[in-house]
Amino acid sequence: MDTTVTRSLRTTAGRRDRGTRLDELFTAHAGDVYAFAARRASRTAADDVVAETFLVAWRRLDSIPEQALPWLLAVARRVLANQRRSAGRRQALTARLGASGASCESIAEERQSDHPEVLAALAGLSPHDRDAITLIAWDGLDAEQAATVLGCTRAAFYVRLHRARKRLAAALEDAQHPTHRPDDSNDDEQERDRS
Repeated sequence: MDTTVTRSLRTTAGRRDRGTRLDELFTAHAGDVYAFAARRASRTAADDVVAETFLVAWRRLDSIPEQALPWLLAVARRVLANQRRSAGRRQALTARLGASGASCESIAEERQSDHPEVLAALAGLSPHDRDAITLIAWDGLDAEQAATVLGCTRAAFYVRLHRARKRLAAALEDAQHPTHRPDDSNDDEQERDRS
């Protein structure tokens, strides 16, 4: 067989293997990547995040680790950050041009839940705290995988998660039992009675 034909057959087989691997990754993890993105952005933006994440996966297919989900979520996180920066630049440009009435797409849509108080408490947390909790609770990652997504060590992630859980518990406690301050008028009356 001619070496050119042999090389061509190997290249075609290599593309087919790469395509098969990407199909397997997409089938196994597209739903998880979409869920991750949809919790952080609008549904339309989440679709774009999935597409861009798997485009990066195609380009870097040979460097994707055995456990692909944490790697894919880390890519999705960066794509979301790029989208936010782009939206910020768009808004700044709109403001500079003085375009009135122009509106950019919302970064986050309203979500429905059986536990709105939990969503409200999560919304009150910092993005770092929210990511630490949701990567474990909603995305089903273990600490090692979540640390990979956030770009920190496992030990640092455990500390971040511990602090985030404490802040979430405090926020939920505050929501369930709001503290009541004594009425200031009663204090004035008590002071007058003492005089």
